[in-house]
Amino acid sequence: MDGRFILLPNMTPDKPNHKRWIVPPLITPEADSALSAFPPVLRQILFNRGYATDADARAYLNAKPDFNTDPFQMTGMRAAIDRIQFAIKDHEPIAIYGDYDVDGVTATALLVESLKILDADVRGYIPNRFEEGYGLNNNALDELKAEGVKLVITVDCGIRSPKEALHARTIGLDLIISDHHHPDGENLPPALAVINPKQHGDIYPDKDLAGVGIAYKIAEALVSDHAPRTDDRPPPEGTLNGLSLNNLLDLVALGTVADLAPLVGENRTLVRKGLRQMQQTTRQGLFSLAAVSEIVLAKVNAGHIGFTLGPRLNAAGRLKEALAAFELLTTSDVFRAGELAQMLDMQNRERQRITRDIQKRAEKMVMSEDPDAYLLFAAHEDFNAGVVGLAASRLTEKYYRPAIVASKGEGETRGSCRSIPEFHITDALDQCSDLLVRHGGHAAAAGFTVKNENLSELVTRLKAIAAEKLSKEDLRPMVAADAEVSLVDMRPDLYEKCLRYLEPTGYGNRDAAFVARNVKVKSSRTVGADGKHLKLALEDENKFTHDAIGFRLGDWHKNMPPHVDILFTYEVNEYNGRVGYQLNLKDMRAA
Repeated sequence: MDGRFILLPNMTPDKPNHKRWIVPPLITPEADSALSAFPPVLRQILFNRGYATDADARAYLNAKPDFNTDPFQMTGMRAAIDRIQFAIKDHEPIAIYGDYDVDGVTATALLVESLKILDADVRGYIPNRFEEGYGLNNNALDELKAEGVKLVITVDCGIRSPKEALHARTIGLDLIISDHHHPDGENLPPALAVINPKQHGDIYPDKDLAGVGIAYKIAEALVSDHAPRTDDRPPPEGTLNGLSLNNLLDLVALGTVADLAPLVGENRTLVRKGLRQMQQTTRQGLFSLAAVSEIVLAKVNAGHIGFTLGPRLNAAGRLKEALAAFELLTTSDVFRAGELAQMLDMQNRERQRITRDIQKRAEKMVMSEDPDAYLLFAAHEDFNAGVVGLAASRLTEKYYRPAIVASKGEGETRGSCRSIPEFHITDALDQCSDLLVRHGGHAAAAGFTVKNENLSELVTRLKAIAAEKLSKEDLRPMVAADAEVSLVDMRPDLYEKCLRYLEPTGYGNRDAAFVARNVKVKSSRTVGADGKHLKLALEDENKFTHDAIGFRLGDWHKNMPPHVDILFTYEVNEYNGRVGYQLNLKDMRAA
């Protein structure tokens, strides 16, 4: 086998939703020897992830970053900490200005909690998505100034707000911006300090921290010895006047996973520690949220955050305002926490209903107007601005195209974008910045505001950019496996001795996946609402039966072949107190 990736043919190319199966090359003899202390399957998985030496593999499995994580390496951190300490000492009112998603809410809660413990006069401020929009706005800054606030610290926003930063300076507000979104080139806001590892010239080695991760680094800097280090020792994990860094890590895990920050490098370390903290948390809001979500906190993992806890925390900011989520994470009142958790759970159900409705309408619009477009676009006056991003995400998942769904107002339209690896959506928006009121985001997700008179031109230009970039690409979703295996190899020992050490898994650090061929189907049935999901019993060569679940694969049941090729992950399945193991099917085809 050579060093190229293998494309396993999967159905016909004229059906765009059929996935490309990719299996990396076999481990090299050199790496196999270097990783000989590990089981063979784990060696291949480690090799696929770029860990080809024993030391690198152990650092990864132990979630230890191999670089200096001193927060004072970040540009602006020294100036920011000095100003915060001055504000604490002089009892100056401080406002933490956050975003309304989980990353922004957890970052706001983290800094408010930290500074209160340090005896600061501090409050949280989270803008209303519908009345104020994303990021800094001048009216909010005026209001904070009128209330006596002397220092504003942004979290998860502000890097693309030069006009608002200038306004803060004009009215006499000191502004510290902490953000993880991509700056607009070298055009940074004129703030007292800008903390963002993505800014030009910043030497901090990890560029992938979430907004809450950067807020944590500010807290870490406050707890540390407040001086730059000259060696590679990490800052001490201790306390300062009762502020414990470990007690903040549950918030870091929540925000990092929910914001789809890649679970590599320092994020992986913080989330692993954060999950451990969540399992023993004393945070009342987390207890209540877990209860309404039917999650046992003692066994919480990254998947629970991404699919269950995160969406409920996000629901507040999507339908009304995010202050309920903020209050839930900071309250110590058991009754109030229960009330807020129930409210978020109900809002999440309503959010799901609205999302389904908008998705259907947006899909109908794009399919009737321009079904062959390389970028899907739908805007309507009735679309709820809080969930358009979720509808765009569903379109991208279904059609494997960048998608924009937008809420059209009287004078402006607010759009939310989701994209595919082949198309950097924020770069595309940058090319249209002359048409936009504001915009920002990442490679895979972004948002913008545009005046209605410029909307048509914006759509035309974005579609042209997408066509130029994507017309020669094979636009089928890619699903990667780590190895071809026999189902005989899938046993509980494999999970307990190998696969669980990959956690936390998620974006940027996917679950180990495998391909098995010519697997016998013993039985098949559909489960879930409208029979969307598939439940199988599959038999291996030793006549052992494996339970399998295939989410959104229910259509296979009608014409189930006797033998199938499957691409799957192997996972623990707990139900009604019973612990078992199952295959989670990511894709399948007739053998």
